[in-house]
Amino acid sequence: MNVVVYPGSFNPITNGHTDLVKRALNLFDHVVVAIGTSAQKDPRVDLKDRIDLCREVVSEFGDKVSVDGFNTLLVDYVRTKNARFILRGLRTVTDFDYEFQMAEMNQSLDPNIEYVFLPTSKDCSFISSTLVREIAALGGNISQFVHPAVVRAYVK
Repeated sequence: MNVVVYPGSFNPITNGHTDLVKRALNLFDHVVVAIGTSAQKDPRVDLKDRIDLCREVVSEFGDKVSVDGFNTLLVDYVRTKNARFILRGLRTVTDFDYEFQMAEMNQSLDPNIEYVFLPTSKDCSFISSTLVREIAALGGNISQFVHPAVVRAYVK
């Protein structure tokens, strides 16, 4: 079975993330949405809650998609999933610069792991978790950018 790991903070998971998962299923048998902890990010939503929310959002894909949390090196986590591929989405040239550097570093740590980059769909290219959180915090409507479960979780 071809498995790809799609890592990120998913804080929150957006329609852009879900679109990438859907498109990755055209290339892979199984997608693991891997929610990482990051020293650089201060998630307002607990890891367990992000996992639960992501599971609800991707439930439409059935057993072809799983959601898991991790707090290790990405390459070590990928090996635990018996995967050889890491999926990353690209919205901008800036994303490419960052992602290419990460790919090179991770491939230095494990040359058997390949990166798969997918450009975002044009309908999702402007959506970012950071902007969704900011809009929600200021009382704006985020329903066009995220699953209804995310709206319930972020709009109080």
